[in-house]
Amino acid sequence: MLKLYSYNSSICAQKVRITLAEKGLAFDVQNIDLFTNEQFKPEYLKVNPKGVVPALDHDGKIVIESSLICEYIDEAFPQPPLMPADAFGRARMRLWSKEVDEHLFEATRELSFSAMFRERMRNMTEEQREGRFNNVGDAIKRERLMSTYERGVESPYVYQGIACFETAFGKMEKELSHGAWIVGDRMTLADINMMPFVARLDFLGLLDAWIADRPRIKDWWARARALPSFRAAIAEKTSEAEAAAMKKFGSPLLTRVRERREEYLRQPRAAA
Repeated sequence: MLKLYSYNSSICAQKVRITLAEKGLAFDVQNIDLFTNEQFKPEYLKVNPKGVVPALDHDGKIVIESSLICEYIDEAFPQPPLMPADAFGRARMRLWSKEVDEHLFEATRELSFSAMFRERMRNMTEEQREGRFNNVGDAIKRERLMSTYERGVESPYVYQGIACFETAFGKMEKELSHGAWIVGDRMTLADINMMPFVARLDFLGLLDAWIADRPRIKDWWARARALPSFRAAIAEKTSEAEAAAMKKFGSPLLTRVRERREEYLRQPRAAA
């Protein structure tokens, strides 16, 4: 039996749900409401001591960390394969797992926060906001969120996020010159890793800031969105109200995001 501890709008949980859908696997879901801090309840911390989603329970065996969960699913349920057959192909695929885990996760969090989540916190009382920040156990993460709350798109952390996506999309456009998918002509976990992060930018109305002049990524994104697994894991799990809210608060930032991307591109290191 498979049980996924998840939250619909969690980008990390979304890539696990795409992987499960690609495998055609049935699974139970336990929703962990991140906005009411259910991830910090003692019963969930026994499942995932890090207090984040997702977590996968496979017949009593608990797997955490979304990139590891996706690889575990592919190894435990080999058909259809979602990793390249050769060692070099798997290494190339894992570079995208690292790109997401080490750079794009925080970049997406900051961009999301500077848009709709910042607005949510503005509507809280000062006591509620303080409680929200105090619940962030990691001091560096707390500093990033507080900066983004106070300065929005002008936060240096949002600028870093814009730069991270520029770097990733530059690599991605180049990789897609070799095939329809990131690591060749067959979809792999490299593509699945990227889909929720690109989807979040699209929901926020910000994606064109990076891909307007990248036709291969545009074509890849059209293929990704058409996948039944993408629709089941992301499109159908995002309510009209959620989609409208993301667009409402994200779209007004597009012009400034484009400007900050241009600032980054003018830097000698970015142009080298």
